Amino acid sequence: MTRARTAASTAATEPPAAASPVPTPAFQRIKDHVLAQIGEGAWTEGDAIPPEMRLAEQFGVSRMTVNRALNELEAEGVLTRRKGAGTYVAPQKYQATLVEIRSIADEIRLRGHRHRSALYRLERQRATKALAAQFGLAPRSMLFHSLILHYENDTPIQVEDRWVNPALVPAYLDLDFGAVTPNEHLMKVAPLQRVEYQIEARLPTAEVAGMLAIAPDEPALVLRRRTFSRDAVASLAVLWHPGGRYQFAGTLGQPLR
Repeated sequence: MTRARTAASTAATEPPAAASPVPTPAFQRIKDHVLAQIGEGAWTEGDAIPPEMRLAEQFGVSRMTVNRALNELEAEGVLTRRKGAGTYVAPQKYQATLVEIRSIADEIRLRGHRHRSALYRLERQRATKALAAQFGLAPRSMLFHSLILHYENDTPIQVEDRWVNPALVPAYLDLDFGAVTPNEHLMKVAPLQRVEYQIEARLPTAEVAGMLAIAPDEPALVLRRRTFSRDAVASLAVLWHPGGRYQFAGTLGQPLR
């Protein structure tokens, strides 16, 4: 009786045998392969990927399986498929978060890419009636103005047209914008109290189209953002992005546990 109880007790305390790993479906292996080639830079934007038949032979699967994998990657925005012409690496759509106010330089670094900027304009100007109303100031009040082009891996990704309240950011005209972005400086000297933003698709001005290297008839994604600090408007920014290679994204709420 004792021996039986001991055997039963031992069996109850032994860990269950590890389950056999579930094999990765063939279509997912193909997707992983394509994503790895793009991630490693072997295939870049606009490159044609191998035909379905060649991928089917490489992975030892049916052409239907390859077709499923490539269709899913197209739906996810990774590939572009052209009937009768093949399948290509789609232009990358860079993402910006709307929930957290973050420097464009930080957005780019988080993607593992390199940021640089070019300063087109840095000046002191009198506010128009419309601008003064946006800042809650009297017409002809003095404002600071900057126009900066931001690059991601040498690709122009954002035109930043910004007006700044000198009362809150007095050293703005003295900044080295090669070392710091306007947003990074504003967050230090004018802590964010509130933000208002609006997004729209618009045709770019000739100047913006030239800076972003897009056609004048290609829509741009425009983010208008007004930030408040110490009960006053600190900054009004109009941020232009090439619609074909940029998108906004955000998450609200706590992650599920």
